[in-house]
Amino acid sequence: MTCVIAGGGPAGAVLALLLARSGVEVTLLEKHADFLRDFRGDTIHPSTLQVLDELGLAGELLKLPHRKLYEPRMVTDRGEIALASLRGLPGPYNYVAFVPQWEFLKIITSAGERYPGFRLLMRAEAYDLIVERGAVRGLRYRDESGEHEIRADLTVAADGRHSVLRERAGLVPEEFGAPMDVLWFRLPWQDGDPEDSFLRVSTGHMMVAINRVSYWQLAYLISKGGFGRLAGAGIDAFREPVAALMPFLANRIGQIKSYDDVSVLTVAINRLRRWHRPGFLCIGDAAHAMSPVFGVGINLAVQDAVAAANLLAGPLRSGAPIPESTLHLLQKRRMLPTRVTQAAQRLAQSVLISRALKGRFDPAMVPRNLSKVPLLSQVGPRFLGFGIRPEHVATKEV
Repeated sequence: MTCVIAGGGPAGAVLALLLARSGVEVTLLEKHADFLRDFRGDTIHPSTLQVLDELGLAGELLKLPHRKLYEPRMVTDRGEIALASLRGLPGPYNYVAFVPQWEFLKIITSAGERYPGFRLLMRAEAYDLIVERGAVRGLRYRDESGEHEIRADLTVAADGRHSVLRERAGLVPEEFGAPMDVLWFRLPWQDGDPEDSFLRVSTGHMMVAINRVSYWQLAYLISKGGFGRLAGAGIDAFREPVAALMPFLANRIGQIKSYDDVSVLTVAINRLRRWHRPGFLCIGDAAHAMSPVFGVGINLAVQDAVAAANLLAGPLRSGAPIPESTLHLLQKRRMLPTRVTQAAQRLAQSVLISRALKGRFDPAMVPRNLSKVPLLSQVGPRFLGFGIRPEHVATKEV
């Protein structure tokens, strides 16, 4: 039995590795020439670090230059607010690691290439499904040499929130909306800058600052659909509030010459009511687009991949047909974490982000140290670190 996966992001790459490691022939398609793209999720939470540990890859990842965040914090005009402390989490990974996603994907795909059943095709863009007698039997893709087909017993769409294969399968996500979009950009890190990543909130403005060792990866939040108005007001309408929010960046904000130096993320929260068709499965962002709130998107995607491999590697290896009811078991297992996480994101968007962008957030109403609030001090770190129903690698290496 064989599997073809469209999309070389965290969900697709991890699933391909786990299946190949279990003796399944798997082809992974990535439409870009490499993984080197800015402004993708870079937060590796304890749940994902644990999965990497179970695969013997955590040490390799943590040898890379990275920052560890033990205590997320919010900086307001009235001072700092401690949001949580991860130090009390069980196990060796009581922090969030900030690692460029392209490095994460390189480690995963390099590990996959150790197995004879693993094949990675770059510059290969999946654009359609092969459907016969009501079941998906593979996909069609194009590369520099033309158009091709790959036939497979299972076709997996891991091609992101704008999934082409999901659309071809006739699966339409339910949209829940978001009050903001995000402008991602980078500026150099300099001596004297803060060491830890943090959230900055002020009247009418919000930013996230992620320390990436040699530079800051920065996210400036704007009201949903507001980029056109901001861009129309000129680049200073962007640079001035950034410098006001984070004065330590004022001496380098001029490096943002125009909006060409900024990447716009249109924030969406959605999920499929049905993740599958006969011979076809959606995982990761193709099944559920996550808000950047809590930075958990990559971790939900990895959890989907681990659960899918645990459920499907055996049948694929043995040659047994995979009924759609089995695919539904995966959806059923992963739907609860998806629902709960998205509900928490929507609550944060309503209580904090929407109010802050409208100038209605009062930091005086928030305790200075949420990590000491009973119940919240226990639930918050576990939710952030491990999520709901964390998955563990149950497949065996063949």
